[in-house]
Amino acid sequence: MLGPQEALVLTLFGNYIGTLKGEGFYFVNPFCVAVNPAAKTQLSQSGDVDGGKTAKTLSALGSNQALTKEIFSKKLSLKIMTLSNSRQKINDCLGNPIEIGIAVTWRVADTAKAVFDVDNDKEFLSLQCDSALRNIVRLYPYDVSQGVDTTGDGHPDEGSLRGSSDTVATRIREEIQRKVTDAGLEILEARITHLAYASEIAAAMLQRQQAAAIIDARKMIVEGAVGTVEMALERLNQNNVISLDEERKAAMVSNLLVVLCGSRDAQPVVNTGSLY
Repeated sequence: MLGPQEALVLTLFGNYIGTLKGEGFYFVNPFCVAVNPAAKTQLSQSGDVDGGKTAKTLSALGSNQALTKEIFSKKLSLKIMTLSNSRQKINDCLGNPIEIGIAVTWRVADTAKAVFDVDNDKEFLSLQCDSALRNIVRLYPYDVSQGVDTTGDGHPDEGSLRGSSDTVATRIREEIQRKVTDAGLEILEARITHLAYASEIAAAMLQRQQAAAIIDARKMIVEGAVGTVEMALERLNQNNVISLDEERKAAMVSNLLVVLCGSRDAQPVVNTGSLY
């Protein structure tokens, strides 16, 4: 008896004779043998845990429990499943160690290939996911870097693991699909579930990001301060408020830049004398 989205691959005296698909009750040749090498393989994925339903069903079958248990264990699931391998530590294209994890959505497209062309389709998929992930991640930097070619066209681009996650996931899916086609598996989607610097360099990279943010902020402050000083001098000259020689202009510019670019509030000082 097969439920929805279940299949049974049958052989007769060593010859493949067909696959049963579709829910219903079937009568088969008693000499037929169901084949599923990956039946007992348990991975961190949906579909490997049934919540004990199989055990409850077998307990109600009585004398035919052993035979039916064999048939239950040989069924192939045609449902869409999600594989989440353990996180890997991989060096990006700049040599920085990062931790990354992916979730792969897949299903069995060809039951005969999945059973006969590979020894264990679940383990095969798991290993190919790890290999494809390593091959793609090493082509990208964690963050945008200058002079890095991630597409292979010979021209630097702005691709990165953090900023181009959709592109990276698509390339990972294509790489996995290319490797598992012969196993009769179809990869529907691959998504990055975890991305971070490795613990040994996380603190240093955080300081680097903070320094870059401070530099960008200071650059913006200086640009704004210079524009403000230029505008102040132009308005003073246009309105003939005061006539300043070069030395007084230099002193005024210096004071304004100190006030505008300083990290603390300026403390005013009243000058009662002359500049000379």
